Amino acid sequence: MRTHIIVVIASLLLMLGVGTGAFGAHGLKAHVSADMLAVWQTAVLYQFVHALGLLGIAALRPRLCRRLSSAAAVFLLAGILIFSGSLYVLVLSGLRMAGAVTPLGGVAFMIGWLLLALAALRGGRQTSGD
Repeated sequence: MRTHIIVVIASLLLMLGVGTGAFGAHGLKAHVSADMLAVWQTAVLYQFVHALGLLGIAALRPRLCRRLSSAAAVFLLAGILIFSGSLYVLVLSGLRMAGAVTPLGGVAFMIGWLLLALAALRGGRQTSGD
């Protein structure tokens, strides 16, 4: 995945995170239980953290193995879509089955972070003193 695409995707996810956070705080509060509001907030938090992770990948890209950092970005994105997305669906629809796929998103996050660590170990351009 190209660096500028990672930045665009991360920026859009962060923008949507602000919107979903505000929607949860103001629009959902009167319509869902406190438990479901906490689920929504978890989805927003994980979306923010991992979108920032995508920005970190883009910023560190020159020091990372390009192939592994691309794979890390893909897995973090997949994690956001599956983890946060399934929780959003759960809260909005009440479909408990939506929560069944949430752990797959968590696994995608863990794979993404592992791939980022490997990308750092493999490195990009070699620089002196690192």
